[in-house]
Amino acid sequence: MKPESVQSLDRLLESAVVQSWPDLMKNVTSGLLHLEYVFASDNSLDSLRLLSSTVWGQWNLVCEYWMSSSTIHDKGIYFKDGFRSEDLAHTLEFIMQHQRSFSPSPNLGRTGLLQIQAPTREEIQAAGKFLSGAFERVNSFAAEPAAA
Repeated sequence: MKPESVQSLDRLLESAVVQSWPDLMKNVTSGLLHLEYVFASDNSLDSLRLLSSTVWGQWNLVCEYWMSSSTIHDKGIYFKDGFRSEDLAHTLEFIMQHQRSFSPSPNLGRTGLLQIQAPTREEIQAAGKFLSGAFERVNSFAAEPAAA
């Protein structure tokens, strides 16, 4: 992929959460969404989980995403406690399945953390535009013929 078309994985994940705020935090004007993610030994994203807080010190599990199945979980995204966002499910699926198309996290450890405060309407719209542009670049790159 061309260097100028590569997008940061951290920024994509943050944008996915910001864009989905209205679905996940209905009628909530303050609070936090906390995204934790874990890298596998090959530096690919292995799993992530999203938690919400509208009351100081109280966290609720929103969803989890796993790249592979195990004896305690299946592969894919799973929403908890009445949370649901088709946009987030679709976006995370795309990001996770195409993660090698994006620049890796600058985080040198095996885990990453993003905390997102209530975004403005403009920030939600900007996140949507950013994601659309990143996905268009990935899709156009995938459609390019392989070099001989």
